[in-house]
This record gives sequence, structure tokens and C-alpha cells, in this order.
Amino acid sequence: MNAAVATNETPQPLTERLEPYMAIIAPMAMILAIFIFMGIASPDRFFRVSNLQLILQDAALYMPMAMAMTFVITQRGIDLSVGSVAVLSAIIMAFLVKQFGFSIYVGIPIALTIGALLGLINGLVITRFNVPDLIGTLAMDLVYKGLALLLAKGLVLARFPDLLTEIGRGTTPFFIPTPAVIGILTMVAGYFILQRTYFGRYTVAIGSSPESAELTGIGVNRHKVYAYVLCGACAALAGLMLTGKQNAIQATMAPFFNLHVIAAVVVGGTSLFGGRASIIGSFSGVLLLAMMLNALVTLRIEFFWQPVASGFVIISSVALYAWIQKKDRDGAGGWLADLKTAEGMKMVRFAAAIIGLLIALLAIGGLTAGDVVASG
Repeated sequence: MNAAVATNETPQPLTERLEPYMAIIAPMAMILAIFIFMGIASPDRFFRVSNLQLILQDAALYMPMAMAMTFVITQRGIDLSVGSVAVLSAIIMAFLVKQFGFSIYVGIPIALTIGALLGLINGLVITRFNVPDLIGTLAMDLVYKGLALLLAKGLVLARFPDLLTEIGRGTTPFFIPTPAVIGILTMVAGYFILQRTYFGRYTVAIGSSPESAELTGIGVNRHKVYAYVLCGACAALAGLMLTGKQNAIQATMAPFFNLHVIAAVVVGGTSLFGGRASIIGSFSGVLLLAMMLNALVTLRIEFFWQPVASGFVIISSVALYAWIQKKDRDGAGGWLADLKTAEGMKMVRFAAAIIGLLIALLAIGGLTAGDVVASG
């Protein structure tokens, strides 16, 4: 028989076929855009080998935490204490080494153990006392930050053994920064755990439906605690890398760790509502944010614009994923189509009124402004 067998299958929409890969495509597209822009704006400074090494070194600081945060967020959790855990663990290690004469080979494992212990406390607060992840880790962040301030008492502990500085800012024979090697190894380990172990499969199952996971015999609370322990240990590793990079540590360091890590994971496609994880996406998100901040510095843009830029990247990425998912689900075209409805037009007019009021107030202030009065 020469007759072809007809099928009723219709080809999948392009967005539906690309949706599993968006965790990689979206941040990589942004990275490519930065490369193109910097290739036009400042190619001689941005594409120097030393600057590319600096980007890798800066990104490596967040790779361990981003890997662990991927597991936490996939289980519908959040950890807002990673910055304080990193600093507190590093400060305790610094005191043991500098004040009590501990060997750095003992101090590093102690710091990692302390980070895991702090993560365990976070997990127990959330699972045993039924405190929501957001509130529990935010409260513990204040506790850990206060303990770090009490221990340090305003001191800056500096000048550590060579092993620690090698971890933070060393270079391998292949001109790849040592912290980048450490960060990439943690990402590879995280990918293996997510894809090849029961813990990784259970993590996705818990995030998809905690109730169903419980019914299938998965210890939901136990695995949540495991994820926070991993997050605490990786935060301590990041604290060690930060201490080695600066060759110093104080209680007020790492103020933007929480934002940066969560941003990298979300930009990388891990869903804040759980059930979807991508270690490769988190790796891409870390590289994207490090490259973006480096580009701002290269262009000599004021430091305080950096969190503004990070916020815009987060909003853009999450909005992109939400739009793709909604378009695939109902074919309505996402929020752009919603603006055409009566409710959407009301929101547009309301936003326009607020923006117009703000512009009017700025104009009135500018026209009525008097001479500048010197402060003090």
C-alpha cells in the first residue's frame, strides 16, 4: 500500500515546544544582549581577560547558594537568611582562627557545620512550629545578624591563611578563578542530586503538590529540613569564599546576598510556586546578574543603580515566564490581551492618572523651587 497514513495530530505551538527550555533560553538571551551592548559601548574594557575573570569570580560567590536555593524554592519555600548565615559562619570561623589559634583546616569544616546547623534551625522553625517560610527565615535572619553584630562588636577580622584567600580569589593554572571552579562543582553536584537522586525527585514532587507527596509516603517535612540544611551549608561556603576574596570579614558584609541569590534562581526559571526547578537555569541566572552588575561598573554607573537594575531583571523574567505559561494554557495572549478588557482599561487609566499626578507634582516643585539651602 502506497497510501500515506493520515494523522490528526496538530503541531505544537512554538512557545509550547520552547517552554521546557525557557529556563536556559531567557537568561542566555539576556546575556547575549549584554555582550552585544557592551561590545558596542565599551569593548576594550569589558572583554579584557582580567574583567572576564572578575565576572566569573563574582558569579562564583553566589553559585553554591543559588544551587541550594533552587531546592528550597522548588519545595515552595524561601530562605531569606542566607546572607546572615554566610556572615555569621565566617565570623565564627575567623574568631576561632584569629583569636583562638585554630588551624584553618579545622576552621573551614567548623564553618560549614555551623552553616548546616543554622539551616537545620530554619527548617525546624518552619516544620515543627508551623511558621511560614517567609516569616520564619526573615525572623531568623534578624537573629543571625544580631548574633554576628554581638560577636564582631564592630571589629574587622583580616589577614587569613593562604588557603582561605586561595578559595576566595585564587587562580588555577588555566586562568580560571579558583572560586569559579568551586562554584561550578557545586552546580554540577546540584544537577546530579536533582536529576539522579530520590531527594531531587521528591523535591519536585513536594513542590508540585505537598498533599499528594505526603499521601505517596514522602516525608515532606523531613525533606524540607534537608533542603534548608543544604542551603545553610552552601551559605557558609559562600561566606568562606567572601572572606577569602576580601581577606577580611565583618558583620555588615553581604547586604544583598538574599536578593541576589533569589533573583538568580527565579531568573533561571525555577518557579516561586514550586514544582519546577532548573540548576542550569540558576547557573545562567547567576552569570547574568554578575555580568549585568559588571557592565554597570564598567560603564561607571553609580553603585546605587545596581539593585534597581536587579529588580527590573527579576520583574522582566518572572513576567516573561508567566506570560508564556498563560498563553500556552488559554491561548489568550497573556496580560497584553487582558489590557483590552474593560477591567484592563480601568487599570490603564488608573496607572496613567497616578503617573500624570506625579509628573504634575514634579513640575510644580520645579517651578516653585527656591535657592538651595546648604545643610548643616
